[in-house]
Amino acid sequence: MRILVIEDDAEAAAFISKGLRDAGHVVDHAVDGETGLKMAEAGDYDAYVVDRMLPKLDGLSLLSRRRNAGDATPALFLSALGEVDDRVAGLKAGGDDYLVKPYAFSELLARVEALGRRRAPSNVTTRYAVGDLEIDVITRTVRRAGKKIDLQPREFRLLEYLMRHAGQVVTRTMLLENVWEYHFDPQTNVIDVHISRLRSKIDKEFERPLLKTIRGAGYTIEDAA
Repeated sequence: MRILVIEDDAEAAAFISKGLRDAGHVVDHAVDGETGLKMAEAGDYDAYVVDRMLPKLDGLSLLSRRRNAGDATPALFLSALGEVDDRVAGLKAGGDDYLVKPYAFSELLARVEALGRRRAPSNVTTRYAVGDLEIDVITRTVRRAGKKIDLQPREFRLLEYLMRHAGQVVTRTMLLENVWEYHFDPQTNVIDVHISRLRSKIDKEFERPLLKTIRGAGYTIEDAA
């Protein structure tokens, strides 16, 4: 799943984002309500995790605007305000779920993934295919020629990113920033290691390789000779 976390508390945002990424999801982070609104308008997300109390634009107003614009992306509110009236206000603003702080991350993860399973809008792609390779970002399954392929969370995130950009050259910097969240050391060999592992799983036993290295540029996944 691709998830937008809108949280102004840097420590909380880092905790949530890391946990979601470790579970194999792609995460973008907005530090305030106005930025979150712009990212939601421009992005293609499977779920929102929204703090109620945000600078510049509060979470209730943010989500109300998205609902009025026809955005049906599932949203989980996070808040220290846990009274019945507070939860009702969150749901009336368009929230699909409401989690009171403090919370266990395992519960947050379960609730977000439940929202993802419930969602089936026509304007969001949850399945990608390149040749006979298929990936479902909701059920987190990968198959090639009908055979199920088991991937580790980081391998799944890497493949998902490549599949979302199928036919395009994906640079090392793009992978570091979007899969590993690194903004430095483009010479690290972590990408080479994971590309090698991924290639051995999705290409090794099949006649036609799909994952290609573009020398001096990056990588691409495509169904071409």
